[in-house]
This record gives sequence, C-alpha cells and structure tokens, in this order.
Amino acid sequence: MAKEKHKFDLEDRLVDFACMCLDVCDKLPGTKSGQNLEYQLSKSSTAPALIYGEAQAAESRADFIHKMKMCLKEIKESRINLKIIRRKPVVVHENVERAFNESNELMAIFLTSIETAERNDERRKRQ
Repeated sequence: MAKEKHKFDLEDRLVDFACMCLDVCDKLPGTKSGQNLEYQLSKSSTAPALIYGEAQAAESRADFIHKMKMCLKEIKESRINLKIIRRKPVVVHENVERAFNESNELMAIFLTSIETAERNDERRKRQ
C-alpha cells in the first residue's frame, strides 16, 4: 500500500505545480505582456502532469524516456516564464517564488530520472 502511495507522489507534485502556476496566471495583469505570459505559463506548467501520466503508460523504455524529456522541457519553459515574471516584475506574489523554486526541484528530479532510465536502457542493450 505504501508503495502505491509513493508511485503517485510525483504526479501529485506536478499537479500542485500546475495549480501554483495557474494561481500566478490569475494574478497577472490584463496587459498584452501579462496575457502572453499567462497563456504561455498556463500551457507549459500544466503539460508536465499530463505528459507524466502518458509516461506511466509508455509503450517502451524509449517512449518513457522521450516523454520524461518532454516533461523536463515543459518545466524548463515554465521556469523561464517565471523568471521573466520575477525580473520584470509583472506581478509580485509569494506563489511566483514558490513556483520558481519548485520548478528547480522538479527539473532536478526529472534530470536524475532520465539519466537513470538511459543508464538502465544502455545496460539492458549490452546484455
């Protein structure tokens, strides 16, 4: 039972990240720049949770690695968007910092997961 709970921790974390970023989107001004950042952030921050769900049903190890890399790409895009919001600053809110910090942690998790999966894939091919 504890193993099943652990399996969904990253999924829940990605959903929480998406919600955190959507809260930031709701705070952005209705200016052209605010609307552009809102559109981009809402897409890139929700995508990792959805793609991660696909990765859990990957058809092969290569498909899994590809989907994990797609998650990482979207998290990086979200991080850069949040960096722009911080630097401008378009909006000042605690969720901007929280989401930015979480994006850094999620990137580290996905980088490690991808490296591990690729290493395991290489080992498997050599056998």
